[in-house]
Amino acid sequence: MHCETWKWKSWEISWSLSKKSTCEDNINILLIHGFGASKKHWRHNQDFLSKISNCYAIDLLGFGKSSQPCALLNYEPYKENSIKYSFDLWSSQISTFCSEIIKSPVYLVGNSIGGVIALKAAEILKNNCNGVILIDCAQRTMDDKRLKKSDILMNLLRPVLKTLVRQRIISNTLFARAANPKIIKKILQQAYPSGKNVDNELIDLLYQPVTRKNSREAFRGFINLFDDYLATDLFDKVETPIQLIWGEKDPWESLNEAKEWREKFRNIKRLDIIKGAGHCPHDEEPEETNRLICEFLQETK
Repeated sequence: MHCETWKWKSWEISWSLSKKSTCEDNINILLIHGFGASKKHWRHNQDFLSKISNCYAIDLLGFGKSSQPCALLNYEPYKENSIKYSFDLWSSQISTFCSEIIKSPVYLVGNSIGGVIALKAAEILKNNCNGVILIDCAQRTMDDKRLKKSDILMNLLRPVLKTLVRQRIISNTLFARAANPKIIKKILQQAYPSGKNVDNELIDLLYQPVTRKNSREAFRGFINLFDDYLATDLFDKVETPIQLIWGEKDPWESLNEAKEWREKFRNIKRLDIIKGAGHCPHDEEPEETNRLICEFLQETK
């Protein structure tokens, strides 16, 4: 695995490239992790996919080994080394990386919030994106746009919730409770219903980045994103073919909603359901996930 650092604006972005493919077809894939993860979460995918492509993985700003600027919320005055974490920010990072480093049309693969980022980056890249593969794409059920008028209790509690999570003392406390190996393991056991591949390597690759000085800042920025893109805002803005891969037992992102997306949006070409898997089937059931990705690449290249 070849790892490098790319200078984006004033920040350092960590990325990796598997050994160059010997395949005659010049296929490029960029793997985009989900919230709290890193490029290493593709540990069972990147080398395999490099057999048929130039396969890149990247740490989003605020995560992994990339720079971790302080979170700047909408109402806060600008401070040096601060940024508003948002899907616009991360998708700009991804689209610029594709233009400056990959320099060829690319397939974007995103897990969880990485899926929303992939969609927005695909809109920016236009013809330089060959396809988008969404693995248990985040449905963002806490976004303001998803709040039903009939949900009276949530309408009452929401302003209080927003006020609380703006406070660093609250966000830092929540982060500190979650950022330890025992809690990470419990979350993983929920996310990976079969328990497959929940090992010390996985716990460590999620734990090590949160020990960095500013790791709590991306957490604060993300939990304050109450009004940002939904996948459904972006599907019709992307001309490229889209594949959905979904863990049948995802505890957080509704499979039924994914089925509705498949019926509603013309550019979603297939929905592949991985039996028994949860929120991260690329790591829980990598062989099946890799096979399905390869099928989609063959159909669309």
